Amino acid sequence: MKVSSILSIILALVSLFLPACNVQKEEREQKAPGVVATSPQTRAVTITRQYVCQIHSHRHVRIRASAMGYLQAIPLKERQAVKEGDLMFKVLPVPGQSKREIESAEAKHAQRESSYTKKLYEDKEFSQNELLLEAKRAQAQAKAQLAQAELDFATIKAPFDGIVVGLNHAQGSLVQEGDVLATLSDNSVVRVDFHVPEARYLEIMTDLNQHKEDLHIELMLANGKKFEHVGKIVAIEANFNHETGNIRFHAEFPNPDNLLRHGQTASVLISQVVHDAIVIPQQATFELLQKRYVFVIDKGDVVHRHEIVIQNELDDLYVIKSGLSVKDRIVLEGVGQIFDGEKVECEDRTPKTE
Repeated sequence: MKVSSILSIILALVSLFLPACNVQKEEREQKAPGVVATSPQTRAVTITRQYVCQIHSHRHVRIRASAMGYLQAIPLKERQAVKEGDLMFKVLPVPGQSKREIESAEAKHAQRESSYTKKLYEDKEFSQNELLLEAKRAQAQAKAQLAQAELDFATIKAPFDGIVVGLNHAQGSLVQEGDVLATLSDNSVVRVDFHVPEARYLEIMTDLNQHKEDLHIELMLANGKKFEHVGKIVAIEANFNHETGNIRFHAEFPNPDNLLRHGQTASVLISQVVHDAIVIPQQATFELLQKRYVFVIDKGDVVHRHEIVIQNELDDLYVIKSGLSVKDRIVLEGVGQIFDGEKVECEDRTPKTE
């Protein structure tokens, strides 16, 4: 086939397709796609952020044996609640050790008494008989004090109200000085520690200083339910962790029913009320290359792709940090049917943001 014949066929085919393309273009120009338009709204919203935390007792101490001896009595049980001053353990000191401690204490006391009375006698402040009587009285007091000291060493009482856990020895066991007998936890108030990134830290500090009443501290437990009592931030660490970029916060929660225990994990919920926040329905946005966009409609009803920055996500709304104002018109429905720079027919609608 000659080259001229091939060219003639190609030209013929092109002439057939051109009218079809022109028809489609004309139809598209004649009939603009219809969309539903809306405008961003302003309202007060509650933004909640979640941080993993660990729970600590208000007071959590280990009860140790103050002297070597046998556990004579353990008048309590595991996880028993005790009051300040309640008897927890009674230790019977080893006789040899007890005797040695008493004799050592008496020897030291006699030495001090001898030096003191000698000085008084030399200064002519007491007669010799008075010195003897004073020495006997002092000796009797010393023995009484030693007996009380031995009793105190043998009797261990609760230093505060709390719950006893971790009974490590049975009655009759020989314990050494310093052995841990149990752990006592005061859970009436619990401390919660959690870490906050630097950007969030600045937001929280602003609210603490200016809108403290708008900041709510709650606790989400492991079963997915909220703890019924609200907490408060009581302390913030002095320094940031340069490796993680976080800073540690300390909050306290009342725990009258002792539901929370030392060592539990949970999540702190910090709810912040933002007034006059700009919100839009999530359905008005679309994602492209990991960025979020909306179609903004100009005065000529031409749509333009516009990038937005989202501050927070609510149920079906986005709180806008930047990129939109309440004066803008955006496409609410029909986002997937239009193109950047396309003219559209708009039906305006006020979104339900409540």
